[in-house]
Amino acid sequence: MPDAFTTRVLQVATGTRERVVDLTADCEAFLREAAAGRDGLLNVFTPHATAGIAVIETGSGSDDDLLATLHTLLPADDRWQHRHGSPGHGRDHVLPALVPPHATLPVIDGHLALGTWQSVCLVDTNISNVNRQVRLSFLG
Repeated sequence: MPDAFTTRVLQVATGTRERVVDLTADCEAFLREAAAGRDGLLNVFTPHATAGIAVIETGSGSDDDLLATLHTLLPADDRWQHRHGSPGHGRDHVLPALVPPHATLPVIDGHLALGTWQSVCLVDTNISNVNRQVRLSFLG
């Protein structure tokens, strides 16, 4: 019988541009092994002060709309007190207040119980940090 708690760290290369990275397939692959058909919870967490986890539709423009909305709410200019790094980097440190660094999702019969158009995504606006980690933890 699989362990009640299993965790794994994904290495995600986000590159030098703002990105919404779909992690749904990685989550499902992890659950095939970790959940082994059981019910439980999947926690997705990124241990970074400038990235977040979102459950959003991807591929139809919503991911680009999210980045555009973040630009409107958090402009990349010199208004931020936190000023090291690339211009407007202070906004990246505010991002996790709007897009939290975690999500906990239901797992039914070993699969994510997402809606038809929902995907689990890493949101990264920090163009100076090109490599990210995402921890997947299954409790079931």
